[in-house]
Amino acid sequence: MRRLRQIRQRVGREVTICLVLALVMSRIDYNNSALASLPQSTIAPLQRVQNAAARLVFELCTSDHVTASLLELHWLPVQWRIKFKLCCIMHSVFYGRCPAYLTATAQSLNASQLYLDQCLRSTSSTVFLLLQLHTKFGERAFTHAGSAAWNSLPEHIRAEPDIRVFRKLLTTNLFT
Repeated sequence: MRRLRQIRQRVGREVTICLVLALVMSRIDYNNSALASLPQSTIAPLQRVQNAAARLVFELCTSDHVTASLLELHWLPVQWRIKFKLCCIMHSVFYGRCPAYLTATAQSLNASQLYLDQCLRSTSSTVFLLLQLHTKFGERAFTHAGSAAWNSLPEHIRAEPDIRVFRKLLTTNLFT
């Protein structure tokens, strides 16, 4: 970060943003879906790195708040980035655009399985099966964490087949 601060003084904000995205944010996003359901104390160091990157871009002091800066940069907090990644993977699973080993991990439910008494429901559902778990460790598995993240989304977002529109809707949903 110290070298980036020195470079920041010589280049503009846009170049700094590109450098931070390439050097810092790509590392935060790398394999972050493996961080699902971890305690906040484990994710907090990554959030501090993201906050430091936002302070670098806007030349803020360490005592300044970074929430407004994160919003201006359109950077989701780390906790939401993890959920975003899980939901994007589950979108690929749901619409069959992923390898077979991922499709086998998540099981989609039919509406008829959910609502046996109500015959008026459609036969297709965008909900995935959530198994009953006995440990917190099991909640970190992709099978559970991905399905839980996907099922928490509103129906109109889950039903969007286009990945670009889905990502925009998901980002908007997470920011609100």
